[in-house]
Amino acid sequence: MSGGLQQISAELTYIDGALRANVAVVIDDAGIIRSVGAPQANLPTLAMRRRALLPGFVNAHSHAFQRGLRGLGEEYPAGQGDFWTWREAMYALVERLTADQFEALCVRAFDEMLDAGITTVGEFHYFHHADPAALDFALDARVLAAAQRTGIRIVLLESYYRTGGFEQPLAGGQRRFATPAVEPFLRHLESLAKLCDGNMRRIGLAPHSLRAVPPEDLRRLFAVARERGWRVHMHLEEQQREVSDCEAAWGRRPMRWALDELPIDDRFTAIHATHTPAELIRELRERGGRVCLCPLTEGNLGDGFPAAAALAADGAAGVCIGSDSNARIDPFEELRMMEWGQRLHHQRRGVWRDQCGGLAAVLLNCGTRNGAAALGVPTGAIEPGSAADFCTIDLDAACLAGIDRAALPAALVFGASAAVVRDVCVGGRWVRSSGESPISNRE
Repeated sequence: MSGGLQQISAELTYIDGALRANVAVVIDDAGIIRSVGAPQANLPTLAMRRRALLPGFVNAHSHAFQRGLRGLGEEYPAGQGDFWTWREAMYALVERLTADQFEALCVRAFDEMLDAGITTVGEFHYFHHADPAALDFALDARVLAAAQRTGIRIVLLESYYRTGGFEQPLAGGQRRFATPAVEPFLRHLESLAKLCDGNMRRIGLAPHSLRAVPPEDLRRLFAVARERGWRVHMHLEEQQREVSDCEAAWGRRPMRWALDELPIDDRFTAIHATHTPAELIRELRERGGRVCLCPLTEGNLGDGFPAAAALAADGAAGVCIGSDSNARIDPFEELRMMEWGQRLHHQRRGVWRDQCGGLAAVLLNCGTRNGAAALGVPTGAIEPGSAADFCTIDLDAACLAGIDRAALPAALVFGASAAVVRDVCVGGRWVRSSGESPISNRE
């Protein structure tokens, strides 16, 4: 390798919202993109015929263990269900999983993400204890181990979970989530941070929700996060009942309370915000706050529709996506559902359009660079200084046959699935290979 550099030259490369030909991406031996431009004759080259090179997708919100619920909870002998009946099925899974089974589910979910072209996951991790009586936090290291085994980049969003509802004690499976006090939790978080290299593994903070964290604990957690520079993610206003319960207990709806009482800025991401009014979305964005949508999970659980017009007002710069319950792992389908769900809701097309009326670039940004910004990782775009995280698309895939190059990004979003992904690179290391790229060196 010449000076530790090599270049990747795919038939097409996705840069600044378009697929471009005759582009070489030069990466160094630390897995960082050094330049993007015309091919250089003096560098070792990986030529990828009939492939389009895209930035790896960023999954900003996952609960990997919920992969174990796939196919369960889809029978309704007592009549129609909702989020709250689904939650009981989730608690039943929590109560029966061993530590080994938990880690195996994480490996399975992370492997499936890589297969789908997802190179970074924000793992919102609240399932802490193998033994709830001992408060052992044994499952935290298991999540990091699963990420290392598979080769995915992870931001471990360590969750604080103290109450079982507004001013209610923990019960049943919730005891495996327990974080009884702030200061011991913060000391544990510092010890976890020492297990992370700041590159493939990072730490963030995730107060689970207002219903799971008392006000005084929230204020302390946010203050420490600001001191440490940690990203903060929190579930907010996914369900109408959550809104009404918060109004009854604390006198304000969750988003209003958070904006009034917490130092919300660009390091904060609200998960779902399904029932947040447009005016509060605008206030959140004015403060720099972001929103992570999980369209497939929100559809699966019957959560509802977010205030997309307010979220899309600035080109959806503050919107990212997550796989949440992992009932289906496919970033193309998540992005498609973002738009199609709104079309069904409003009976109009083009909700997430940019100033020129295009959709594909806006939605692909939600699946890549916006998620990277929410997690604070240098990835999500093919540009100098970014991590060499890529996925390749098979240009001979049947669903893309006959598509003009200019229409390919929209064809991917609205007509393809993760089945078109062929090769996956994380930090310059090929963890999935179709045979046209280096042989996989997965551990």
